[in-house]
Amino acid sequence: MPFKLNISEKGKAWKLDIENEIFLSKNIGDKVHGKELSPELDGYELEITGASDIAGFPHKKDIEGQALRRVLLKRGWGMRDNTEGLRLRKTVRGKQLSDKTMQINLKVLKEGHKKLHDIFPDQNKPKEKPVQAETAPTTA
Repeated sequence: MPFKLNISEKGKAWKLDIENEIFLSKNIGDKVHGKELSPELDGYELEITGASDIAGFPHKKDIEGQALRRVLLKRGWGMRDNTEGLRLRKTVRGKQLSDKTMQINLKVLKEGHKKLHDIFPDQNKPKEKPVQAETAPTTA
């Protein structure tokens, strides 16, 4: 099963799809060497900061294992409404990555030999400004 990786560095994110199974049984917070993902990422050190499974349930760092759990959450992580005293039961997955994991978020800790914008030249291009047609002045 392919993993969809989001590699973030200083406010920019690059996307990469890999078939490699090196993430199986790793936990959120573990470090990964870039060479294990792709030879182009040689020298990079990445940290797993989060993930979500095939159904969209997020992995939570403080829950052991890889199974789905129904946890009672209050203000903060995973809550849209910040009403005082509100608690909701949400389904989350444990911190261990598994074959059910689809998308993995990575943060760059150490930069490699090549810059990420050189490795992924098609991503994060500056947006082109739309060309506006000039209008002739109207006479009354």
